[in-house]
Amino acid sequence: MTTDTKNKKDTPKKTPKQKGLSLLKSVLIYGFIFFVIYNAVNWWRQPVMPANPQLQLIDYKGQNIDLSAMSQDKPTLVYFWGTWCPICSITSPAINELANENNYLVVSIAIKSGSDQKIHEYLNDHGYSFITVNDQHGEIFADWQGQVTPSYIILKDNKMTQGLTGIQPLWSLKLRLWLSSTF
Repeated sequence: MTTDTKNKKDTPKKTPKQKGLSLLKSVLIYGFIFFVIYNAVNWWRQPVMPANPQLQLIDYKGQNIDLSAMSQDKPTLVYFWGTWCPICSITSPAINELANENNYLVVSIAIKSGSDQKIHEYLNDHGYSFITVNDQHGEIFADWQGQVTPSYIILKDNKMTQGLTGIQPLWSLKLRLWLSSTF
């Protein structure tokens, strides 16, 4: 009998419980690594509040939007998106649901998405009712040093409390808004 054959026979087989614990350990380790990398990339790509941000905006319907006043009462979510953005088509329904719940204020900024009429048609076609500012040339997004869509900022008392990017589930946005209102 060779040494390799002897070692295989002497090595005890793992029980189902040991296999399960080993799998759980691997999932937790890789999950933690993913979490750290995801948050590092998110932090790096998040919008940055300008020194003198333009908080007085006009939506695509011609209505005045005062982000400064809105953020005084409670946190306000500002959602940067585009009609051309495939990821935004995944996140916009959650934004619409959040806006319709009326617990927090939501203002969206459509980046380089065409004329006011095109945005109106897009919102109607998708059943979205959130407040939308047309950033036709991307100047507002550039002022916030936005890099990717979708991007989000949470304003509270005229200050950015959080910035994030990418797919954000509804529960995550609600949690972040609640944290901004509490702390």
